[in-house]
Amino acid sequence: MDPILILLILFVAALVLFATEWLPVDVTALGLLSALLLLGLLTPKEAFAGFGSDTVLTLASLFILTRVLLRAGVIEWIGVSLARRSRNATATLRSLLGTVAGVSAFTSNTATTAVFLPVVAGTARRAGIPASRALMPLAFASILGGTITVIGTSTNLVVSGALPAAGQEPLGFFELAWVGVPVAALGLAYLFFVAPRLLPARDAQLEESLRAYLADLTVAAGSPLAGQTLRETGLGRDHGLTVVAVRRGEEATQYAPGPDFRVQEGDTLTVEGPTERILAGKSTLGVVSKSEQKLPQDEGGAVRLVEAVVMPGSPLLGRTLKEARFRERYGASVLALHRRARNVERLGRLRIQVGDVLMVQGGADRLDSLGEYLVVMGDLTERQRDLRRAPLALLLFGGAVLLGGLGVVPLAVAVVVAVALSLMFRLITPEEAYGSVEWPVIVLVACMLAFGTAFEDSGAARALTGALSGVLEPLGPYGLLGALFLVTVLLTQPMSNQAAALVMLPLAIGTAKALGYDPRPFIIGITVAASNSFITPLEPSCMLVYGPGRYSFMDFVRVGAGLTAVTFVAALLIIPRVWPF
Repeated sequence: MDPILILLILFVAALVLFATEWLPVDVTALGLLSALLLLGLLTPKEAFAGFGSDTVLTLASLFILTRVLLRAGVIEWIGVSLARRSRNATATLRSLLGTVAGVSAFTSNTATTAVFLPVVAGTARRAGIPASRALMPLAFASILGGTITVIGTSTNLVVSGALPAAGQEPLGFFELAWVGVPVAALGLAYLFFVAPRLLPARDAQLEESLRAYLADLTVAAGSPLAGQTLRETGLGRDHGLTVVAVRRGEEATQYAPGPDFRVQEGDTLTVEGPTERILAGKSTLGVVSKSEQKLPQDEGGAVRLVEAVVMPGSPLLGRTLKEARFRERYGASVLALHRRARNVERLGRLRIQVGDVLMVQGGADRLDSLGEYLVVMGDLTERQRDLRRAPLALLLFGGAVLLGGLGVVPLAVAVVVAVALSLMFRLITPEEAYGSVEWPVIVLVACMLAFGTAFEDSGAARALTGALSGVLEPLGPYGLLGALFLVTVLLTQPMSNQAAALVMLPLAIGTAKALGYDPRPFIIGITVAASNSFITPLEPSCMLVYGPGRYSFMDFVRVGAGLTAVTFVAALLIIPRVWPF
């Protein structure tokens, strides 16, 4: 059988599988690569070259560096600082969306959305704005920001990495900013003034499913809480924590303190809130857990944080943590406790019951031997934030971006070195680093780079683009750009952005060359279009807000179609002026 026909059949089959997701995208990509090898359309060297490419190494390193920023609490600190400093909640909400777009230009869209989600939801609540009118704009703002730099999304990096094989120059670090910044600005204006009129008014379901914990946190020296009333601290408003009791020195504990109660250094606040809010509060508010401070420092292995449920027969039952000598018995510290029936009581006075869930911190070896009466339900280690390491994390990430962006060293070299230094300075453990890499994306990219080689070398790309050029030639360059943009937008709704871009890229380059146009404007158009996943909630950032915002599928169609139209018109007006045909 003609190799070109085989390639075209495989191309169509992959397109269908990517769109339907009958198999995971990485499995489809591996199957495609296997077929190319078995049919002799690629040599093993050609097939596996993508796994060692600069693009794959850069992608993996950026996934790890994003996790380093998250672990240091940098992104969350930015959001909380904005929310606390502004008294106009509506203006704060818009500032947050602009900040999300800016942060997303350099980090993962999905991670940015996840970190800012509770901050934006809380700000909307204070402004009296239904959460459904704030959370979808949050997801869309993160997607818009991703079009500004070459590392803004993995899609941009994938396109840039695939260009040399097609005889084109890789994307410059800020090359996309010429169109990305105006598109993001117009998109944000749409989200500020048009989207709220199209979105339904529904309250958030953000924390209904989160487990509420009780924790004793002591106000440390230099804490921003000292000297402020509870109202001024914004513990409930900004941080999602309810103060149920306060103990001051040897004085009696005051339960349910009023909003005018003034916090002092050394006070122990018993707070109630979901896991993420308690962990975030510990890293940003200058409060400490006394039990955590007393934890032995010579523990072997990495320190972990887990949730453990108390089972029947436990020697802890009916005792307080102090009476049960929990720290001495297990070599670990209980930071917080969850009980299904709410108790307005200090953590230190609660007597353990069957079914209580403890947030336990200690050495990995100790937590692995808690015994049969304390069953570990989940590992919370990666949710902890350590702002003391934020300056170093920012320095490494910013240094890599600066050196790579200015071309002092190749971007791949800059980010790989930054990852190595992050591991050396223990900003992240090797286990966390490997776990932070989105391996399905890595496999997809490596396999599709190999498919691109086969598609070009076999002549299938020339045959397909030759046929397309005859159909699209009457449209002219603007019509061709618009058609390629719209087809990419349609493809990127059901399939992954990276797959859509890699499918369209050789077609766009080949068609442009056949018609005598410079391929660059069409490459830029496809790159921007591949990130326009606004019409359906299938983009990961959109899926994060889908449940909490209580959206329907048609909510995304209604709002996303308008935003897609804005980006389409803006791209068609800007791209030919910066990259002439």
